[in-house]
Amino acid sequence: MIHRLPPLFPLLLPTLAVFLGACSDEGGERRRSLGEAPRFDDLMRVADAERGGRLFGRCAACHTIERGAGDRNGPGLFDVMGKPVAGNSRRFGYTASLRSLGGVWTPERMDAWLTAPAAMVPGTSMHFSGLPDALDRADLIAFLRTRSLAAEVATQPERQPAPREP
Repeated sequence: MIHRLPPLFPLLLPTLAVFLGACSDEGGERRRSLGEAPRFDDLMRVADAERGGRLFGRCAACHTIERGAGDRNGPGLFDVMGKPVAGNSRRFGYTASLRSLGGVWTPERMDAWLTAPAAMVPGTSMHFSGLPDALDRADLIAFLRTRSLAAEVATQPERQPAPREP
């Protein structure tokens, strides 16, 4: 038995091609613009915080990101950027190895951590192998930067002073 395509099917193919062409190539265009060996600053310049939010889904198994949400198997990560390493949550039981690292979570340090947590801090309790893709890490870092007190203040409308009475 020979099956024939519906008469409208050939008309739908160009529509489908346009629709699929409009879909994101998940960073392919950004990757091409960066060249062969992009520097960290170049990656952060093209980082996509919205895509980083989707990537955070992997992190959400153990971490929260909303203000006041608390900890899970990992510490809450709201406002983590710029904060002391092993200091974002007063209630979370950070390992001694992470506490001894010192310093603050800069974008560069977060990039190293996300690359391979156990390689950066042997003895960490974070059981995550890391994100091997540098653009994925930049996107995730861009997202983390949007989840902070500073970002909340920046997105609030500016208050206008009350008019003075003569």
